[in-house]
Amino acid sequence: MSGYEARFAVWRGDADGGGLEDFRVEVHEGEVVLDVVHRLQATQAPDLAVRWNCKAGKCGSCSAEINGRPRLMCMTRMSVFDREETVTVTPLRAFPVVRDLVTDVGFNYRKAREIPAFVPPAGLAPGEYRMMQRDVDRSQEFRKCIECFLCQDTCHVVRDHEENRTAFAGPRFLMRVAELDMHPLDAAGESGLDRRRTAQEEHGLGYCNITKCCTEVCPEGIRITDNALVPLKERAVDSKYDPLVWLGSRIRRRPSP
Repeated sequence: MSGYEARFAVWRGDADGGGLEDFRVEVHEGEVVLDVVHRLQATQAPDLAVRWNCKAGKCGSCSAEINGRPRLMCMTRMSVFDREETVTVTPLRAFPVVRDLVTDVGFNYRKAREIPAFVPPAGLAPGEYRMMQRDVDRSQEFRKCIECFLCQDTCHVVRDHEENRTAFAGPRFLMRVAELDMHPLDAAGESGLDRRRTAQEEHGLGYCNITKCCTEVCPEGIRITDNALVPLKERAVDSKYDPLVWLGSRIRRRPSP
């Protein structure tokens, strides 16, 4: 793709309001949207606010909505757009605007603090942990999350219903609960913490209706719905309604000799 002049519509404004501003900006072969936004800052809009850090798809900082779809600006190549179309860049819709393309994602950090941490097994030092490789692989998928919060932004439970936020953690943090609940060494149950119950009663698991929109926008390709949310729903239902599972959870395990 040789150089050309692209049409951009970038949202400018703050918490009090704003709107799209049109620009024509030069584009070169191999560039991504973030490259063009940086050139726009350098040549036409030096006060344009945009958050970024690594420019390698690993920090999650440059999240925005590009032509209405939540994406990382640094991983969205200009070659995917027709030269004649206008590329629209707007802030994440689910979160309050600070200025221009920068939003306040503090909601996500508050939800992160509500998830109880891993509970180490009694009698084992960290270097003594042993796990099957398949259990390691399962946790590793969820650990690829770069905290871009695109899944949180696209989830309609958060995006379209402000009233749900106090009761709903969102897909990113329900995935965290699922990861811990699947972890074979997590001793939450022995400490009195029922992760499946809290997923339902405190983190709003029932609000998720598995539309898979979170999975579709994940830049790391994590199968959030299929590998985390659906299995967590299944285990939560089993724990609550299956009488054999309920009985088994209340029989104290005999300690190893």
